[in-house]
Amino acid sequence: MALNDRTSLDHGVSLGALPPRGYGDETAIIQRGTRQQHAQERAQDYVEAIAQLIACHGEARATDLARSLGVTHVTVIRTVERLQREGLVTTQPYRSIFLTNAGRKLAAKAKARHETVIAFLEALGVSPSVARPDAEGIEHHVSTETLLAFERFLAKIEKKD
Repeated sequence: MALNDRTSLDHGVSLGALPPRGYGDETAIIQRGTRQQHAQERAQDYVEAIAQLIACHGEARATDLARSLGVTHVTVIRTVERLQREGLVTTQPYRSIFLTNAGRKLAAKAKARHETVIAFLEALGVSPSVARPDAEGIEHHVSTETLLAFERFLAKIEKKD
């Protein structure tokens, strides 16, 4: 049986309910952007964690990074190799992990985004214990426009205090 716009799939989805061709162009663009953001999440999380380890302990070792991110040592090594190729970190055998200038900039930007999202959620009345983990996902997907709106909102409520 050939499928056309009015037949049903075995999964109970009516193809007649599908939008016309070309309708999903905006959705496809949004989905592509989301996939690109997902690809950058790990890099942002790693450079932010490396910067924090350096600030707290004076160095960022792979074992400490694995512990702070809740991943295996092997995962850290593979990801750090990728971050090296991307020019965000440098390493030397049996030494710490160091951020490049680009890595430090990305870490600072990621930290600022994270702090803004946490502050915004807490200003809405979300408890800190919920705001912190929620911010982990939101910070990577919020647009610059939305982040600026968060900052304006926070500035307004700060003026009221």
